[in-house]
Amino acid sequence: MENFKIVKMCDLLVKFDNSSPEFSLLVNTMNKPFCFLLIFAALVFTGFKPANNQQDTILLKDEQLPIIPKEFYIENVIDERPDKSGVLWCSSIFKESIAPDKPYDFAGGSFAAIKRFIGHSLPKNKTLRPLIIRLKQFKAGELLLEGGHINGDVSLIMSFSLLRDDGDTIHLVDYNGKTKYTRSGGPIQDAEPALRHMLENGLTYLNSWMNRQAAANINLAKTVKVSFTDHTEKTEGDTIYYSFNRPLSWGDFRGKVPQSRFDAEVFATIGYNEKTTVTNGVINLELDMKVCLPKSDCWVKAGDQNDYALNHEQRHFDIARIVAEHFKQRIRAENLPVSNYDGPINVDYLDAYREMDSLQKQYDDETGHGANHAAQETWNERIDKELRMISH
Repeated sequence: MENFKIVKMCDLLVKFDNSSPEFSLLVNTMNKPFCFLLIFAALVFTGFKPANNQQDTILLKDEQLPIIPKEFYIENVIDERPDKSGVLWCSSIFKESIAPDKPYDFAGGSFAAIKRFIGHSLPKNKTLRPLIIRLKQFKAGELLLEGGHINGDVSLIMSFSLLRDDGDTIHLVDYNGKTKYTRSGGPIQDAEPALRHMLENGLTYLNSWMNRQAAANINLAKTVKVSFTDHTEKTEGDTIYYSFNRPLSWGDFRGKVPQSRFDAEVFATIGYNEKTTVTNGVINLELDMKVCLPKSDCWVKAGDQNDYALNHEQRHFDIARIVAEHFKQRIRAENLPVSNYDGPINVDYLDAYREMDSLQKQYDDETGHGANHAAQETWNERIDKELRMISH
């Protein structure tokens, strides 16, 4: 009867292969209770784990989000967390100190699991804008309460940047999310839904932000469109802005006459104001051109105020207007990058300014500052031809 009880106990706790050495050993020791108990204890302590033992890692499940990004795809994810030791720290109110125990991590490592999850969650359409995710923080904590319930909290900080064509990145927006949850006592894997949902919230936030910002955010613009206007002022002050309907007169020469071998002089220049708006992902760049000269810097000697001399000075003003048109032509020929459209414009402006200085010097040299009437007539014809092309 005693041996029967021992055999029944083995049937309940351990299943042996009847051809195994363990089975033979068990049969041979059925009549030796003490020996059997030693063997049974060894089998129990080496072959079984405690029923309440839980895994050391959390399996982050892949999940396709119910969104299809229309404005971006994730080019890369970068781990910038200061603490990479894990994602979940557990504590208990039953300890003298509630300092967290050793942290739990995702299976395969937290960053690898998060990066894989993001890659599987969002489609990767490379015709859209490439974004970089910088993972700044992903951390959760749980506290075991009386009654076996667990309170948890999760925090996630991600920074999103646009990868530009030149390889640089431009910061767009940050996501800083926090949430709390309660769960019944159980394996650490039961915390996975809360962690996963926090990641989903961050990606959903990014998708919503991009949808709102894509049309009007200058950092997300796809193309640049340039238009030009010619600056005018309703009430004329000291500065004269070039107009085909407003030629110079001797009354504009209000500057003090310096010691000079020349009879008259003007100081024409070019510049522009820039206005930028964004509509439907297009940067609308309006350049308001300024071809101008100040009356206070124009002077003429007494007795030299004749039509021929005035024409010579007017042609200096005309040359500045022609150069401004050349500047426009250079800009129109550019394929301006959205990330740095001002760069090429600045270069073209400097080139235009150099061209203006060179042409003004060439004009005075060839006409002898107006003394060479034949050369002056040649320049008059050249300038009038270009002005006709501009005015039409």
